[in-house]
Amino acid sequence: MTLDPEARLRQHLTQITPPNQALKETAMQRELDLAKPRGSLGRLEHLAVQLVSIQNTLRPRHQNKLIVVCAGDHGVVDEGVSPYPSDVTIQQIANFQKGGGAITTLGRTVGAKVLLLDVGINGDLPPHPGRIDKKIARGTQNMAKGPAMTREQAVLSILAGLETVLAEPEVDLVAAGEMGIGNTTPSSAIASVLTGMTPEEATGRGSGLAPEKIAHKAGVIKKSIELNKPDPDDPIDVLAKVGGLEIGAMVGVCLGGAMRGAGVVIDGFIGAAAALLADRLSPGLANFLIAGHRSKEKAHFAVLEHLGLRPLLDLEMWLGEGSGAAVAMFVLQCACTHYNEMRTLAEAGVDDTVE
Repeated sequence: MTLDPEARLRQHLTQITPPNQALKETAMQRELDLAKPRGSLGRLEHLAVQLVSIQNTLRPRHQNKLIVVCAGDHGVVDEGVSPYPSDVTIQQIANFQKGGGAITTLGRTVGAKVLLLDVGINGDLPPHPGRIDKKIARGTQNMAKGPAMTREQAVLSILAGLETVLAEPEVDLVAAGEMGIGNTTPSSAIASVLTGMTPEEATGRGSGLAPEKIAHKAGVIKKSIELNKPDPDDPIDVLAKVGGLEIGAMVGVCLGGAMRGAGVVIDGFIGAAAALLADRLSPGLANFLIAGHRSKEKAHFAVLEHLGLRPLLDLEMWLGEGSGAAVAMFVLQCACTHYNEMRTLAEAGVDDTVE
């Protein structure tokens, strides 16, 4: 019997196994035994231990890095919430296909496989080997006038991201990137609904909105929440009413990464909003998450705090696309290699007796 989309999603969620706490204890002991003053590599040590527990192996892996750039357009752009027109979404995806975007260059630099996933671009592109077409709709509806999408579309968007990750042969580290003009507006709405921040507190400049227009953007978000009344106890309802198709796919990438036992690296504000939804769908998912960096987008750090995450880097980035997560993947590679390749004090013949 073919399951309906929501039942299929529920079935996937039952297959997420919590990180291995027993291996975590063993990994912590190895860190203590390595030939260095204890704790001297700081957060690299904690990251290695976290990856041991997530990947369920005493030799954490970084070789198979995957970045899924989820793409979709937003009807709410009609409200003047972005300095760019929606046409830029498809133009940038075409640029990514040629290898000329920030995420494609950074992905190459860190040795990551970059997949482009179309779940909601308002337009068509010729087939390309680096792009997966799972288009659900040609963008969302204008959430300032009604729900952004149907509940079924929201679930299908999650499944699109999740099943893209499941289809990959090997995944050690995974990140969800995005391309969708206007997508900080639904992300701010999601953050407001799920954390209790006011729309004003959750709203920033996005892709470079002029300061005088930020209040207007916050007003659109407030109107959308009041009109659609998303249920904070139902993450799918929140996604459907004030979210985005590519945000749903990013939720799925987070869930799929956890199912695969991979470290899930969060990029910027939009990625954090998606991770918040994923954690509500699968409580405890935050144990798989690693905050790659701190974005300059206003509410990003507040959402990370809500998830109990501390960003690895603060490079004043705010581009999105998965760019911050790509840079953080190199740090995670360093965490793996020091743990796997360093000698212990005994192996190195080092006497660590402190007089």
